[in-house]
Amino acid sequence: MKAKITKHGLVVPKEMFPDVEEVEIRREDHRVVISPLPREDPIRELGKHPVECGIKDGSEHHDSYLYGS
Repeated sequence: MKAKITKHGLVVPKEMFPDVEEVEIRREDHRVVISPLPREDPIRELGKHPVECGIKDGSEHHDSYLYGS
């Protein structure tokens, strides 16, 4: 595929990146490399917004609070 570079840059067709939300663009030697970035893992979001409930030992005894003694 050939593409014309305009004063605004280069447009890469979306069809080349199905289901990709974000890419990394870098220059290597005399090449431009475009690599898809992995999607955010939802497990990494856990704990970013903790809930205040007044329990001081929740992290130590979370099983007993969730499931009972």
